[in-house]
Amino acid sequence: MLRRFAILLAVAATLWARDTGAQSRTNRDAGFTPHYQSLKSESVHLRVGPGTQHPIDWVLQRRHLPVRVIAEAETWRRIVDSTGTIGWVHQQTLSARRYAIVTGEPRTLRRAPQADAPAVAKLEPGVIGRLFECRDGWCRLEAGGFRGWVARTEIWGVDPGENFK
Repeated sequence: MLRRFAILLAVAATLWARDTGAQSRTNRDAGFTPHYQSLKSESVHLRVGPGTQHPIDWVLQRRHLPVRVIAEAETWRRIVDSTGTIGWVHQQTLSARRYAIVTGEPRTLRRAPQADAPAVAKLEPGVIGRLFECRDGWCRLEAGGFRGWVARTEIWGVDPGENFK
């Protein structure tokens, strides 16, 4: 029993060292900056390391799900989703199109980037919307056929001070 535990511990340490080694190599790469992307398809395999030789740890099953790329290793990207799930995916499964997911409670999509602007729609937690721009604490997105503005603090998929168009 003790021998079996020691073998399992050695295997786990080897897998951790491989994963950590890949991540530390990528963190030294000049020019890498963590950034957001989205999933291209309905089903993406999340692996424990960068390569098909690593086991699948999770299957993300939501097209356009926003993810944050936190490391790169050749054609593999280490990502984290809004729930904190971390793993490696192939770069071909990701899209540069920006999406965000509504967090917390139902949120109001507004006609203009102002707290007192008229409501366009109510967005339930978990709704994914396409991001078009973010500025001054507000993001313009489209969700369920509705377009409008939502406070940056009410979504996940954009950094706190990030502005883009």
